[in-house]
Amino acid sequence: MDDLLTYADVVAASDRIAPYVHRTPILRSAFFDALFDAEVYFKCEHLQRIGAFKARGATNAVLMLDDASAARGVVTHSSGNHAQALAWAASRRGITATIVMPHTTPQVKVDAVKSYGGLIVFCEPTLSAREQAVADIVAQTGAHEVHPSNDLRVIAGQGTAALELLQDVPNLDVLMAPVGGGGLMAGCALAARTLLPSMTVYGAEPETAADAAESLATGVLQPPPNTSTIADGLRTALGTNTFALLQSLNVGILTASEASIRQCFRHVLERMKQLVEPSATVTLGALMERPGIVAGKRVGIILCGGNVDVDRLPL
Repeated sequence: MDDLLTYADVVAASDRIAPYVHRTPILRSAFFDALFDAEVYFKCEHLQRIGAFKARGATNAVLMLDDASAARGVVTHSSGNHAQALAWAASRRGITATIVMPHTTPQVKVDAVKSYGGLIVFCEPTLSAREQAVADIVAQTGAHEVHPSNDLRVIAGQGTAALELLQDVPNLDVLMAPVGGGGLMAGCALAARTLLPSMTVYGAEPETAADAAESLATGVLQPPPNTSTIADGLRTALGTNTFALLQSLNVGILTASEASIRQCFRHVLERMKQLVEPSATVTLGALMERPGIVAGKRVGIILCGGNVDVDRLPL
């Protein structure tokens, strides 16, 4: 995808954001090694700034703005981790971030965005309403839009998670990450395919929200899934850029049942003592349903985030 995004963009993003984000640790688990008959290496992005990998892409996008654009602020629509990430990244540069959120957004998420200095504009809980609200803000203020996943600067930033993982564990056989909008998976796949061209790369998503699997199988970009899943961070669809990258980088998509996602959430909490989002355990659920798929291999898994409402743990 030389005409879209390159490995050099990921490396540049890594250098750019290094002073601002954590180089997150890699953990092992004897329990998961035995469960999958593999060596599993967990890249702990739930320990990242704002509790998710989204800090990487948002920071890269904000830092790449010229001074004139930055002065007008940034805007996005998100009810999840990107909302917090962009608010946080903007505050680091001393600029305004306006976040369009559905009025149905849980208060805990609203409060988190406010705590990072974000200005919130509420809208109806539809994609069209969110996009229209962003367009109105851009027209009124000249703010610069930073899309949660389809922005190439965001994708490059997210790819730094895999770049770090492969620097620390350079001879992996398999790389896995969750897929929602596809920014994390696209950026990570680009890094993996460049450093280890023969590596197997899998994205994972809930079987009740398998739009990425259908998009890649049919070659036609599918709309956002109109369904519910415990992995609510993955109820978004691929964009044109992420779809093109996943196609060109030969990323396979695995799905996981709600029961498997929930069970692996509990395993991570009980066995690894790590609190992650259910979206982060979709990869593990997908492997648990496919005994032997990674047997005897060295597997890198991105634990994408840890922003869970502790009053509503999915146990």
